[in-house]
Amino acid sequence: MGNDATGLTLGQALRRYVDARNTALSAARASLGISDTDARALLFVIDNPGTRPTALREYLGMTSAGVTTLIDRLVGRSLVRRDVDPDDRRVNRITATIDIDEDPWSALNRFDQDFDLAVGAADQALVGSSAALLESLTAATVGTRR
Repeated sequence: MGNDATGLTLGQALRRYVDARNTALSAARASLGISDTDARALLFVIDNPGTRPTALREYLGMTSAGVTTLIDRLVGRSLVRRDVDPDDRRVNRITATIDIDEDPWSALNRFDQDFDLAVGAADQALVGSSAALLESLTAATVGTRR
């Protein structure tokens, strides 16, 4: 990969972004007293209200028993609720009970909000082409894993 004006390759720049986001998320979850897996699960449920445990299991790459334990822990902390699916009473739906925009939970997505503000202030043509490039590279990379 070639270098950009800062001397970084695209891969290096992406790794810096991922490291900065992970650092921010780790600090937020530590201040909230939740594990990394709990934070990832909570953010997934917030982004996917009414999600099924199977979708959460697939996202996190956990066993069914592990996801059940995780959901029990989040329910016990009043962070999510478990509802019976009205169409299939054998299935649960998981929904967050917190407002991610309110303190202290807003710390979990503050980095993303600040990043979104920076993206909004950037050249939108460059943002669009960059997003398309990243989607294409991600699809090509994910497609090559076995």
